[in-house]
Amino acid sequence: MNAGQPYEYRRVELIEPDWTRFPGWRDVTPAQWDSAQWQRVNCIKNAKQLRAVLGDTVDETFYTDLEADQKALATMSMLVPPQMLNTMAREALTTEAFYADPVRRYMIPVASDRLTEWASHPHASRDSLHEHDMWVAEGLTHRYPTKVLAELLSTCPQYCGHCTRMDLVGNSTPAVEKLKLSLKPVDRYDAHISYLKAHPGVRDVVVSGGDVANVPWKNLESYLMRLLEIDTIRDIRLATKALMGLPQHWLQPEVVEGLERVARTARRRGVNLAIHTHVNHANSITPTVAKAAKTALEVGVRDVRNQGVLMRGVNATSPDLLDLCFALQGEANILPYYFYMCDMIPNAEHWRVSVAHAQALQHDIMGYLPGYATPRIVCDVPFVGKRWVHMVTEYDRENGISYWTKNYRTSIEADHDADVLTKRYAYYDPIDTLPESGQKWWRKQLEEQQADQS
Repeated sequence: MNAGQPYEYRRVELIEPDWTRFPGWRDVTPAQWDSAQWQRVNCIKNAKQLRAVLGDTVDETFYTDLEADQKALATMSMLVPPQMLNTMAREALTTEAFYADPVRRYMIPVASDRLTEWASHPHASRDSLHEHDMWVAEGLTHRYPTKVLAELLSTCPQYCGHCTRMDLVGNSTPAVEKLKLSLKPVDRYDAHISYLKAHPGVRDVVVSGGDVANVPWKNLESYLMRLLEIDTIRDIRLATKALMGLPQHWLQPEVVEGLERVARTARRRGVNLAIHTHVNHANSITPTVAKAAKTALEVGVRDVRNQGVLMRGVNATSPDLLDLCFALQGEANILPYYFYMCDMIPNAEHWRVSVAHAQALQHDIMGYLPGYATPRIVCDVPFVGKRWVHMVTEYDRENGISYWTKNYRTSIEADHDADVLTKRYAYYDPIDTLPESGQKWWRKQLEEQQADQS
């Protein structure tokens, strides 16, 4: 093969970065590091705790930048497990390296990361996918004809700055007063099961939250076994970023043995049990993450798949995506499955990419990976759902407005709403990526809107 390919594959073996390079963790033992309890207790929740770990390896300007973001802009409270922090600034622990680090950029956002003019899109909303509108029971979103999303709880072992469920998940921040689940977990779970028994057209349940790693195992196992008793359920997917963010959880004997019981029951009943995780950069994949994925497969989980999010400064180049996919597929036995375009939530414009950019990335990664391990890049269009980025019906590139159609009704659309299958639904590119004429058009729209409101 001729040299000079746009992307040159080189196998890169996984490493576990040395956590003792951090001043605050110089005395942490391997036994402590491997403990899920130690990882949870030592999560970083604020600038003061981060400073205690990083010390003066990072300038005070960074901590000031972080505090400014937490006080005014952040839609998610800070929660970073040691496992995740240890994958940041792996090569050099300096202020410059920490600022530039791709994992830091979405897990520990700072005020200077955000855009000045278009920090939020005019059409951004805190529940950008309208999942709460489609609740058929508390925490149960019936958005697709044959699939539901079951949100068992509203917490995670780690909080991502770009979280699409920022209206519900995590603690309230100065920028966002979070919604609260009101039912007791047992009552919420009973309502889910009752709905699924009464709606045999639902065959696929995504069990999520929050993150299922925060559900006490006995409660999660009970819920999953109840799902497996419903004959019409054929697919169950466990959504957990913690497979990467806190892999120590998924390696605990209680969890491994329980997962094996659930997998055995699923296999016996012909139900596909999978784990879906959320990795956005190759640096996040370490031997411990690979061990957690391998263990899940060994005890009978059919597939471990990755659903990442495209984000500027993190992974929105074809080399970064391919590096990540080869690390997932080749080193960790995690199938690259989807990359979502970052959703239109407040203060997220610096992460989002345009539909055109996503289309170019899909083009550029084709042909390198095995076909079954080539991820699909999708746009999650409000009121429509996931669409491959090339399925756009019409695209105004100048003003950054794309139009999409769909082929089913959601749970909030009645049978007599015939136009939902023929109408076009709009999605919007980040305004700062548009030509000046497009940005000027949006400024005018915003001025007119403000004039109407005054």
